[in-house]
Amino acid sequence: MAYQDLRDYLRTLESKGLLKRIKTEVSADLEITEISDRVVKAGGPTLLFENVRGYQMPVVTNLMGTLEHMKLALQVDDLDDIGRQMLEFLQPPELPTGFIDKLKALPKLAQLSSFLPKIVRTGPCKEVVIKDKPSLAALPVLKCWPQDGGPFITLPLVFTKDPETGRRNVGMYRMQVYDEITTGMHWHMHKDGAENHRKQKRQNKPLEVAVALGADPACIFSAVAPLPPGIDEMLLAGFLRKEPVELVKCETVDIEVPARAEIILEGYVDPEETRLEGPFGDHTGYYSLADYYPVFHLTCITHRKNPIYPATIVGKPPIEDNFIGKAIERTFLPLLKLQLPEIVDMNMPPEGVFHNCVIVSIKKRYPGHAKKVMSALWGMGQMMFAKLIIVVDDHVNVQNPSEVAWRVFNNIDPRRDVMMVDGPLDALDHSSPMPFYGSKMGIDATKKWPAEGHNREWPDDIEMSEEIKSLVDRKWQSYGF
Repeated sequence: MAYQDLRDYLRTLESKGLLKRIKTEVSADLEITEISDRVVKAGGPTLLFENVRGYQMPVVTNLMGTLEHMKLALQVDDLDDIGRQMLEFLQPPELPTGFIDKLKALPKLAQLSSFLPKIVRTGPCKEVVIKDKPSLAALPVLKCWPQDGGPFITLPLVFTKDPETGRRNVGMYRMQVYDEITTGMHWHMHKDGAENHRKQKRQNKPLEVAVALGADPACIFSAVAPLPPGIDEMLLAGFLRKEPVELVKCETVDIEVPARAEIILEGYVDPEETRLEGPFGDHTGYYSLADYYPVFHLTCITHRKNPIYPATIVGKPPIEDNFIGKAIERTFLPLLKLQLPEIVDMNMPPEGVFHNCVIVSIKKRYPGHAKKVMSALWGMGQMMFAKLIIVVDDHVNVQNPSEVAWRVFNNIDPRRDVMMVDGPLDALDHSSPMPFYGSKMGIDATKKWPAEGHNREWPDDIEMSEEIKSLVDRKWQSYGF
């Protein structure tokens, strides 16, 4: 059974001893962050702060702060299972060529259509409706780090529609609270939300926006998933849940939102207005610099009775979004391999905050194959942000950083095996000479062939003979271990 809402997920965590209720009074100003950061770095539980100074509303953090939490959130035993299931829908064992084959494919198409979101008349998120003078003051929005420009909403599901096609987009974009009715809207230029804003700006009309806080975990995960433009994040959520997400229409904007969310913020973004946003202690482990971003104006708040305010803490790894990123890596690897079948495995280390370092192993078939893979990856969606791509042979365990480092440090000739290119970079990259654009590096750490200019004999790895390994296995206990 899918989690019906955030509360259902929290009940499951508590039943498994993975949720801790904190009854001691705490402050939303820095204190909750310090507690949450210590706990997630220790591999600890989800935290429900029931006594937040100055607020009636509890705060929950570390919802997906370990791999065990991620598996429970997405209801799988292995994160790789999700990608395999997605691939079954996208690539049937045999493409339908005849009438009978097409009939056989219909049940799968029908099942996929059953995951489409379902519009309902009302839902728990409408238990309280505030249209007259709505205010953000009741929300225990966290100020996370000392140099932050203010309190930030850090786990928002931001709903917009493409002004030209009407297609829904859901993304997670931080929101600095300026006052009781306005926030920043941190739309990077590369994101789909920003594209919707640009399209609406050309029409010189405000862009309607709705923000869901505290949806079920599949909806939260889908909001950060790197889906191609035009693919509905709520369809992905339905696929993950194995049942559709119930959506309800907002009160003051023409947008549908998760009916069982804790809190809904409705409003608009003016096409011309910007305001200084930041600094913000970001998932890079550094403060992202203050800059001008669009402004969200609040027109209505709806929420459940006794709502729970959700937040995520970002900063130096390991942090919660490292585990969300690992789930994304495992989920989308099969789709990546569909386009690049030579890829065996991939690792995006948390120290590289995922988009800065990508390690892939490949079945090398021809000279220059590794560089072909680097170029292909840089041309695929958000992979364009990867500043460092490392390619190793198929037998190398990319999930073992020590083995990868050993191969890289010993297998490369820098002039021959390093490829430098220029291209787009993530807006949070502070190291590039100019915003949004800079250099990237690919490292070919595969075994080199003569046709790649290596005219010396390549040495074998040191390996013990199978006969001796088997002998030692049989006698192991006799050695006194």
